[in-house]
Amino acid sequence: MKNAMTNQVFSPSRRALLAGLGGTALASGLRLPATAQSGTPLSLRARPATPGAGLPKSQIWALDTGTSGPLRFSKGDLAVTLLNELPAPIVLNWLGIDGAQAASPLTGQAPVPPGGRAAFTLPLRQSGTYLVNALLAGEATGQPTAARALIVEDNPKIAADRDEVLLIEEWRVRADGSAILPGSDPDGTTAAYTVNGQASLDITAKLNERLRLRIVNGCARAPLGLRIENHDVRVMAIDGLPAEPFLARDGQLVLAPGSRIDAFIDATRAPGTVSQIILHDGTAPKTIARLTTLSDAPVRPAPLPSAPAFPSNGMPERLNLQGALRSDLSLDPNAQWIAPSKFDAAAKPAYSVKRDRTVVLAIANPTSAPVAFRLHGHHFRLLDRLDDGWKPFWLDTLMLDKGQTQRIAFLAEYPGRWLMEATAINWTAPKLVRSYAVE
Repeated sequence: MKNAMTNQVFSPSRRALLAGLGGTALASGLRLPATAQSGTPLSLRARPATPGAGLPKSQIWALDTGTSGPLRFSKGDLAVTLLNELPAPIVLNWLGIDGAQAASPLTGQAPVPPGGRAAFTLPLRQSGTYLVNALLAGEATGQPTAARALIVEDNPKIAADRDEVLLIEEWRVRADGSAILPGSDPDGTTAAYTVNGQASLDITAKLNERLRLRIVNGCARAPLGLRIENHDVRVMAIDGLPAEPFLARDGQLVLAPGSRIDAFIDATRAPGTVSQIILHDGTAPKTIARLTTLSDAPVRPAPLPSAPAFPSNGMPERLNLQGALRSDLSLDPNAQWIAPSKFDAAAKPAYSVKRDRTVVLAIANPTSAPVAFRLHGHHFRLLDRLDDGWKPFWLDTLMLDKGQTQRIAFLAEYPGRWLMEATAINWTAPKLVRSYAVE
């Protein structure tokens, strides 16, 4: 007889997705940098590519390294070289990499023109799960661009038997299988999702094996709800940084566009059990992956005990809210938010703060649509309603429902000019940016 959980349908509404994201679930004046570098090399070629077995069927653009799958590196300096073989400018958007001023999109890295080359050093200070895409300059023209997951390895290693990355991307596809750009009119298209570039993914595990799932929302606009059937899902990190571990209710996770969640799963189901990983974007459930318990000999006689929290990754234990710089930030698109193509790195920032001071932002969404807000350069805490504490995790991206105000706090640790993004959760919505300064 099938497990009762197998027959339940995970079908949250769009409002339920937003509630999870807002709560506890979750270049003008620039020059291309000099080529003198040191560190582990990473060569990226932005070029046209043909997708694999997943959708879409048309040509897309890709960040090619000569190998497939996630980019994996140890902590330290990464010497990045970008060759632009596309007919349009491109700028890399590194999601979650704190303090990397030379690689900061638009404020530190100008768009690389067609046929151009850029080289810079990316400091990888913190282990975790990150994302690199090209959505800031690549939405005006051309083809949609596939993202790459970036893994900064733990040292010492985290105790898990397997490490699996699930990079989920959304494509809007016409009847002929061709994909359209984010920000364009989606009429006549359907939403299609790939996981690791494929239409679906099969994962196997031996009895009592512990899996670390690094789930990455690589979608340009869509928040995602996921449900992993038949297993306890223990959330260990969000947006690349450690969280106070907690069990996801009924195996459900919610990710804002660009967000990442690291979760532990212990394969304790009977051999032969097939558990679906179900995606919901607010419309209808879709099975994007399956986890099968093998009939092989168990990895160990009994499951591992509950995992302790990951190391702090150098993040501060406390934030000084009493001495914080307090600022209001409206996500009204008319409140000095501009398109990336019109961004001027020399323009006045939304706010300035002295280094090593805490910043408290009251972010208001007065619009009639939910908005995804992203802070570059620093991770932040989501504050409780009375500013008397914060949620036990760090974020770099936050969803705000229409009419909602949220308060965040972060330590302004890294000097420089940093970007903020605001994008309505709508395929046709433009991506908008502003900057802030740490002096």
